[in-house]
Amino acid sequence: MSARELLVAGELLLLLAQKALYWPSQKTLVIADIHFGKAASFRAQGIPVPRGTTTQNLLALDELMAAHEVRHIVFLGDFLHARAAHAPATLTRMLEWRRRHPALALTLVRGNHDRHAGDPAASLGIEMVDEPYTLAPFSFCHHPDIDTPGYALAGHIHPVFVLATRFESLRLPCFVVGARRMILPSFGAFTGGFSIAPEPGDRIFVTSGDAVHFVR
Repeated sequence: MSARELLVAGELLLLLAQKALYWPSQKTLVIADIHFGKAASFRAQGIPVPRGTTTQNLLALDELMAAHEVRHIVFLGDFLHARAAHAPATLTRMLEWRRRHPALALTLVRGNHDRHAGDPAASLGIEMVDEPYTLAPFSFCHHPDIDTPGYALAGHIHPVFVLATRFESLRLPCFVVGARRMILPSFGAFTGGFSIAPEPGDRIFVTSGDAVHFVR
């Protein structure tokens, strides 16, 4: 899968087709809105939804780490979807994944869902921080509209962009790149998308799943 190179705040970043961001100089992978346990939370409410989304998310992380040298993953909030995401089966799969990557640094910038769900199990070895979490020149956030000392990398919105012709339209996950902040697409296998209207100066990069394309 192809990536798009972008110079942001003087640093080279890679917009990845898998809906993630890679910071090569720091060997850091940035993931927004993975929403572990969302499907389990729906099933707990009696809503029939597919199983296996936690496994899909973990496999997707493994694929990215196989393609890039990753020492640190920063999650931009909404790591867990709700309290039901603490289900034993979900935690077991996550612990199995964590044991395969014991040297990997994990940082979670708390988002709105994390505050309702509670922090992940301590056995996962995740550093918990509040926004903004700054590693110059970037400030890692969940919400894209807060004041930050550095260029903001954020999630929360689950942005998608609509490509339309006279006869059909296509909604694709996108990166929204502005002068002071970037909004990443949601990474999770079971998350929706919000059609965004770009602000003046925003650049939009959509991902087809195989490649990242600049559209405006």
